[in-house]
Amino acid sequence: MTKYIDNRFYELFYRQTANQYKIGSSTYKERIEKLNALKHALEVSYKDDIRNAMHADFKKPFLETDLTEIYPVIKEIKFAKANLKSWMKLQKVDTPLALLGASSYIKYEPKGVCLIISPWNFPFNLTFGPLVSAIAAGNTVIIKPSEMTPNASKVMSKIIKEIFSQGEIALIEGDGEVSQELLKLPFNHIFFTGSPKIGKLVMKAASKHLASVTLELGGKSPVIIDESANLEKAVKKIIFGKFVNAGQTCIAPDYVLLKSGLEGQLVDIFKRNITELYSNDPQSSTSYCRIVNERHFKRLVSYLEEASQNQSCILSGGNYDSDQNFIEPSLVLNMPEDSKLMQEEIFGPILPVKTYQTIEEALSYINSKEKPLALYIYSKNKTNINSILENTRAGTGCINHNLVQFLNHNLPFGGSNNSGIGKSHGFFGFEAFSNRRSLMEQHTIGATDLLTPPYTNFKQKLVNMTLKWF
Repeated sequence: MTKYIDNRFYELFYRQTANQYKIGSSTYKERIEKLNALKHALEVSYKDDIRNAMHADFKKPFLETDLTEIYPVIKEIKFAKANLKSWMKLQKVDTPLALLGASSYIKYEPKGVCLIISPWNFPFNLTFGPLVSAIAAGNTVIIKPSEMTPNASKVMSKIIKEIFSQGEIALIEGDGEVSQELLKLPFNHIFFTGSPKIGKLVMKAASKHLASVTLELGGKSPVIIDESANLEKAVKKIIFGKFVNAGQTCIAPDYVLLKSGLEGQLVDIFKRNITELYSNDPQSSTSYCRIVNERHFKRLVSYLEEASQNQSCILSGGNYDSDQNFIEPSLVLNMPEDSKLMQEEIFGPILPVKTYQTIEEALSYINSKEKPLALYIYSKNKTNINSILENTRAGTGCINHNLVQFLNHNLPFGGSNNSGIGKSHGFFGFEAFSNRRSLMEQHTIGATDLLTPPYTNFKQKLVNMTLKWF
C-alpha cells in the first residue's frame, strides 16, 4: 500500500471504506431522511449563512444566490426524492428465448467510496448537487471544495459536520496540495468539476486505481444568431446568461457568432439592456457581483488590455476597478483569432462578437475548436437550426435561450471529450455514482443445460435448430 504524507486522509478514507457496505445497504427511507436533512439545512437552517458567505466571497446578490446556489440543489433533492424508489428497484430486462427459464435484471448498486472535488464559481450548487446523487446512490463521500471561496467552504463544512458522521460523508478544506494527496487514494469514483487542464490531471490520477470519473469541464461555448432571430429577445437573454455571476459560469455564452450586418442593432440593444439591468453605473448595482479573486481579475483585465492593443473595438464597457475586483459588462467586436480572448475560456464578463456571412462559415469556425460544454442557437429558421444541430457537437445547449437547460433535471448535464466525461443531474447523477450490475436468475432447466459435454450428434442437431434464437 502506498504511504501517504497526511495520515488524516488515509485514516478517513479507510474509515469510509470499512463503512461503505453498511451505507450501501441503506434503505430508501434512510436515504430520504438524509436528503431531507440536507434540504432543511439549505432551505432553513443555513440559508442566511449561505447568502452571507456568497456575498463575502463574490459580493453576490442574495436573490442571485437563491436562484443559482440554493434553488438548484433543492430542486435536485426534490427530484431525487420523487424518483428514488423506482431508481433503487431491480430493473427487469428481456431474456433471450435461448435462455428460457431465466429472468434478467439490472441492479444499481453504489460504487463505494467517492471523491467530489468542487469548484469555486458556484460552490454550494456544484458541491451539494453531486452530493445529492451520491447519497441517493448509497455511497460514502469525501468532499474537497475550492479554497478560492473560503467563506462558502466554512459554511459547507458546518452543514456536513452537523448532518453526517465522517465515516459516511466528510469535507476537507485546503489548497491544491490537499487535492493532490486525496487523488493518491484508491477511490471507487471521482466527480470533478473544473477546467480541462486540471481534469486531465484528475483522470491521470484516477487511472492509477482504475477509478471511474465524472468530469464536468468547460470550454468556449458559442452562441449563433442568424438573421431570422428576434434580436431584442436574444440579446436580453444572452446578457442574463453571460453576466449572471459576472460571467463566471461554465455554460455561459463565451462568444457570439453574429450574422454580418446586425452589429449596429446588437450594440444598441446591448447597451440599453445593460442599463436597464445594471443601471448606468454597474459598479454601484446591487444586482451585479465581482470577480472571485485578484488572480482571475488580472487575467480578465489582460484580455481587455489586449483588445485595446489590437485596436479592437470595445463596443461597450471595458472599465474595471482593482480595489473591488470589478469588471464592467463588456462587448468586444472581431478580436484577432490568435488573441487570448478568442483562444481561452473567458470565464468572466467579457463578450466577444465575431461576424459570419454564411451558416457554413459559422459551423466551420465552431468545429475548428474543441467540443464546447454548451452551444446556443437563436433562430426561427428551422433549416438553419437543424443544420447547426446536425453538424456540430456539444455537451448541452438551448434553442432561443441559454443556461436554463441546467435547471431541467430530466436532462443529462455534462460535456463531451474536452468539455467533460459522464453526465449528472437527476437519474443521470444517480447513475454516475452507481454500478449497473447485471443479474440473471435461472428458474428451471434451460437450453444451455442440455448442451454440456459430451457433444453428441443429437446435441449438434439441437444447436442447429435453436441458432435462430440466439
